[in-house]
Amino acid sequence: MSIKVLVASRNAKKLAELHRVLDAAGVDGIELLSLRDVEDYPETPETGATFEENALIKARDGVRFAGLPTVADDSGLCVDALNGMPGVLSARWSGGHDTGDGAADEANNRLLLGQTADVPDERRGAGFVSACALVVPAEMAGRLDGEEEVTVRGVWRGMLLREPRGENGFGYDPLFSPDEEPQKSSAELSPERKDELSHRGRALAELVPYLTALRG
Repeated sequence: MSIKVLVASRNAKKLAELHRVLDAAGVDGIELLSLRDVEDYPETPETGATFEENALIKARDGVRFAGLPTVADDSGLCVDALNGMPGVLSARWSGGHDTGDGAADEANNRLLLGQTADVPDERRGAGFVSACALVVPAEMAGRLDGEEEVTVRGVWRGMLLREPRGENGFGYDPLFSPDEEPQKSSAELSPERKDELSHRGRALAELVPYLTALRG
C-alpha cells in the first residue's frame, strides 16, 4: 500500500524533480500528488521573510486543506551584486504571477539582466537557495501537540550570465552558470545532472529519510 504525499506546487517540473530524487534513492511506496490533483485549493499568499517561512506556509496549507503529508519548496536566486536579491521575491521580481506558460520567467529574467548589465564579470557571483518543508498531520506523526514539521536547505553557487542559454529547467536557470559546470548554464544540464548539483535536489535529498519514515 502506498502513502499519498502532496507536493504543494502546480509546477510539473518540480514534481518530476522529487520523483527522480526518490527513484535515485530507491524509495518506493509513495504516491506523489500536486495541487493540480486537489480541487478548489485556496493558496495562502507567501508573506514570509525567509525561504523557510514561505515553504512552511505552503506545506501547512497542504495539511489543512488536503489532509495529506505535504512537501513544499520555496526557492530563489540571490545575486551578490544586488545584496542577495531577488531572494524570496524571485518568482515575483518583475511584478507578474506564474501562470505556467513561462511568461513570468521571461519577464523576471529580462528585468534581472537589465539591473545587472553594468556589473563586471568578477562581481557576478550568485547562488540558488531552496528551502523544503515537510509537514505531517498530527495523527500520522503520532503526536498530540500538532503537526510534525521539518525544514531543510540547499544552496547552489555559481555566476550570473549576461544572456539566457539553454532550453531545460525553468525560472532563472538560463541565466545561472554553476561552479561545477562553468561552461554551461543550469538550463543546459541534463535533468539527472541538475538533480545531482542543484539547490532543490540537495534539499529534497535531505528530506528522503523523513519521507521514507512515512511508510512505517
